[in-house]
Amino acid sequence: MQKHSQNNIEHRTFSSSELIPLETDFYWLVQQGIVKTCTWTEEGHPITLGYWGAKDIIGQPLSLVYPCQVKCLTKVQALSIPAHQAEHVSDFIHRHVQQTEELLYIMRSDKMYERLCKMLAWLGQKFGTQIEIGQLIDIHITHQDLAEIIGATRVTVTKLINQLEKEGFLSRPERNTIVLLNQ
Repeated sequence: MQKHSQNNIEHRTFSSSELIPLETDFYWLVQQGIVKTCTWTEEGHPITLGYWGAKDIIGQPLSLVYPCQVKCLTKVQALSIPAHQAEHVSDFIHRHVQQTEELLYIMRSDKMYERLCKMLAWLGQKFGTQIEIGQLIDIHITHQDLAEIIGATRVTVTKLINQLEKEGFLSRPERNTIVLLNQ
């Protein structure tokens, strides 16, 4: 982790798989990279709370969930902003609330098939890159990761992804890489 400070705002760089520290008195504004927020049930089962990227704000002041963890999925550059400077981050907080509502909407879909399709579309819109044949989701996301975020088993997600591939909704050119095909 690299650290640079200026006016109580710290610029930090985190490596892939590194955990971003959370404290009650500051926010993190992601400038580059992708992070995953998660918690656990009392039985120790993981619960994915969200995926966040450039221009997203995360941090303990936004959450009542404990424990909470932020894991870097890629190299991440972020600003640590003290909570008392919240007036500078209100637009980012609004985006955070909107994204949380989007994820809640996806999670309330009745059928796992619909949940997975909506989640993949959301990931493509948020993190995807447009290529000739569709939307490339080029973040390291496993079937288990997808299962955790939509509330399914890994086996169910694998079956649904195979079905979506046969239906021409997506292709998997490489391991952990998904292309949502142009329809």
